Amino acid sequence: MEGTEQNKPKVVVIDSLQSWEFHVTQASNRNCLVVVHFTASWCMPSVAMNPVFKELASSYPEVLFLTVDVDEVKEVATKMDVKAMPTFLLLKDGAAVEKVVGANPEEIRKMIDGVAESIRVA
Repeated sequence: MEGTEQNKPKVVVIDSLQSWEFHVTQASNRNCLVVVHFTASWCMPSVAMNPVFKELASSYPEVLFLTVDVDEVKEVATKMDVKAMPTFLLLKDGAAVEKVVGANPEEIRKMIDGVAESIRVA
């Protein structure tokens, strides 16, 4: 294996409510933004967004990117009030501050830029 491990996008797959709470708490403690992709294997627009989401993770190394399969981790989808796929949430301090529903890479990028910029200014 080559030393490409460091350059891999940071997309963490959430597989339980405990995993969700751990990562969101860690990010909150570090004042780190979190972008979450709520997906489902049967939803083609969600599946199509996977490579885009990885690319976004590479573009924003200071942001934590999480993927949640709504069928595998229903508790998280319910807790975050996700009703359609794909849904993208931006969390700050553990709370959702922005939401994009649908496969719209440009809107997701704008969402991240807008919140990241407001944090830099503050």
